[in-house]
Parts: sequence; C-alpha cells; structure tokens
Amino acid sequence: MEVVPLVRDALAEIGVRYLFSQDAATLLPFASRLFWAREVLERPSRWVWPRWIPTPARHFRTRQQVAFTDALRPIVRRRRSSGRLGDDMLGQMLQPSSRYGLLSEEAVLDTLPGITVATFETPSRAAGWILLDLARHPQAADRVAAEAALLPTDPATTTSTHLDSLHYTQALVREVLRLHPPSWLLVRRATRPTQLADYTIDAGSTVLVCPYTAHRDAREHREPDQFQPERWLEDPGSPTKPGAFLSFGTGPHGCEGAALAMTMLTLLTAHTAHRYHLSEPPGPQPSYQVTTFGGLATTGLHLRATPRN
Repeated sequence: MEVVPLVRDALAEIGVRYLFSQDAATLLPFASRLFWAREVLERPSRWVWPRWIPTPARHFRTRQQVAFTDALRPIVRRRRSSGRLGDDMLGQMLQPSSRYGLLSEEAVLDTLPGITVATFETPSRAAGWILLDLARHPQAADRVAAEAALLPTDPATTTSTHLDSLHYTQALVREVLRLHPPSWLLVRRATRPTQLADYTIDAGSTVLVCPYTAHRDAREHREPDQFQPERWLEDPGSPTKPGAFLSFGTGPHGCEGAALAMTMLTLLTAHTAHRYHLSEPPGPQPSYQVTTFGGLATTGLHLRATPRN
C-alpha cells in the first residue's frame, strides 16, 4: 500500500490538534485542502510564470487560504469575547506579550495558515524516508520496537519522560534526517559582506545552502553515506554542532517547530515499529520515486506492513 498519504493524514490531525485543540475538527478539512493547494502550486511546469500572473494554481491556493481564514476568524472572535483563550498554540497567540502586546486579529489570521500546513507538510516527507529505512534495516527496526514496548498502551498518556527514554529511536530519526533532509536546499541572503573560504560574498547576495551535501561531508560525519544511527549515541553533541546538521535550518531562521517535528516523528517511528514489520514489495521496480520539488520526498512509496506478534 502507498504509505505517505496515510501518514500525512495522521500527522495533519496531530498538528492541527496541537494548534487548535477543541477546534481542530472544524479546521482540519480546511488545512488539508490548503496543503493540496500548495502542492498543486509547487508542481513542475513547462512554463515559469512571473509571480504577478494570476495562474489557475495561484487562484486555487488563494481560495483555499481565504476559506481557511474564514473558518478560523469566528473561532478567534469567540475565544477573545469569551475570555477562554485555550492552552494551545492559538491560545498563546491570543495572549498579550510583554514585547509585542496584543496581536491584531489580522496578524493572527495571516500567520496561522502557513504554520498549520508546516506542522505536517515537512514531517510527512521525513516520515516517508523513516518508514523506508525501517523496512530496509530490520535489525534497527527491531531495536526501535524493543524501546517502544515500554511506552504506555494509550498514546495520549505519553509524557516527556517516555519520549526521553527512546534514545535509539531518536538517534534513528536524526540519522534519517541527516541522510535525507526534507528541506534539501536552503536560501539565505547575506546581510553584510562576508568572506567564505576563498570567496567574497557581497551584502544582499543570495546564498544557496545544501544540507544534503553538507550532511555527507566526511570531515563532519564518519562514513557519511552509511546508515548508522549509533553515531548519535556515541557522541550525541558532535553531529549537531553548528553547520554540521541542518535538517531544521540554523541560526535565527531555524525551524521554530523543530521540537514538535522531532516529537511527532519519534513517536510515529516508535509506534509503527512496535506494531508492524515493514518491508518493500518484491519486484524489479523500486518501491518509490524521488522528488525534489518543494522538498526531498518519496513519491508513491509502497511498503508491506505485517503485524508483529
């Protein structure tokens, strides 16, 4: 069966519940349609249209973003008028801060569509590679399953203490992110003249940073092309030093949802390995295709899932 769409649906529900708790059921359908609108917009085309041309894909994305905002607006107003802001991400945004004061309604509505899709868009790409590696490395999957056996039967009762006990599982997730970073190309703009090795970068220059190649630099990672989750257990600090591990970006533009993404991916990995043996279907054709538009992803990934005893 093709697994990534199933995983994406599960991660979308988790992400939307994290952001909106009791209002998640109302917003989840709009979040899913907004995701597909973004996917349509990023599909490769024979033509590269200027940003100001209103193509059908851009119209579709705009309609879905407006629909999401229209569904969210009454929720924001209800929470503010009742004083029950909630203990989720939306509730935090509705509380005044010492630095910015009270965010306007439009600021909240403009920010949340992108955050909502981000909670499951990139993690879904990463999950495809994780599941593929669980299928290709059964001994590693068995080790993850043994750790996961200590988790509560009810996932809702999982705590940070349980999460911290999944040492090997977290190492496997980081190793997959090192080998297959979903955001394989980062774009940055130099704010001041900078000397980089023998090159002078002028202020205002656009700089492309490739985590995929950086993660396979033998100066930073021993046997960089090998799948070795143990490297994260031997020296957990070294592989994450600045500039060596870029799956979540780095510096002031690093991913603010890195902790949430790691939690989602770690628990997904643990529960999947605990419940199923994964394998690639036999045959001459590969079980997936690699795409790089929007992110490094496994398209059409098919795996067999056999329940563990």
